[in-house]
Amino acid sequence: MKPLTSYNRVAGYLNKIFDLLNEEFFENSLSRPTITIQSTPRAYGHFSLREDTWVSKLGGTHEINIGAGTLARPIESVTATLLHEMIHYYNYEQGIQDCSRSGTYHNKRFKEAAESRGLIVERSDKYGWSHTSPGDVLLDFVLEHGLTDILINRNEYTGFQIPGTGTHSGVEEGPARRNSSTRKYLCPCCGMSVRATKTVRVKCMDCDEPMMLAG
Repeated sequence: MKPLTSYNRVAGYLNKIFDLLNEEFFENSLSRPTITIQSTPRAYGHFSLREDTWVSKLGGTHEINIGAGTLARPIESVTATLLHEMIHYYNYEQGIQDCSRSGTYHNKRFKEAAESRGLIVERSDKYGWSHTSPGDVLLDFVLEHGLTDILINRNEYTGFQIPGTGTHSGVEEGPARRNSSTRKYLCPCCGMSVRATKTVRVKCMDCDEPMMLAG
């Protein structure tokens, strides 16, 4: 696969990840929403409750947004954000209220749904069970499907760093970023990356070069 260095390619890649997550964790029960890449102040993503957030001659769709300034995080964290928002989407479709306080406070219904789908969930006093990060199940999913890092990011000059947190429809705050449990290897020639949960020896088949552990 070509490196993910263009906006259009990344947009398509996020739709691909959505489809894979939909099959793995939701039995393909979710219709594909409009996935956008826009600035999301103080959050990594959001899900829109409105079924006509985007409209065309074919009808309306919900929106899941991934923050444009957060794309270049480790791919497992971007995937965790997308899964977080998909859980909101699934709960909405099932008539399960998983948030209160104008959609910012995540309750135990969200926690249970997120933990059952491979996310680690932590609580904050202000936003409830809102802080999510990839657990072993989701890390295995990323490795199994060979998901690779996104190599483009909107320069927003922000120090906001929280892995895998999204909001239902509002502002999000949280603790400092935790280190990833995976190792990243890079091809010194083309820059292609892969991840592993342990130290491995791996070669780029395109360049016939050993990959190097990223610092």
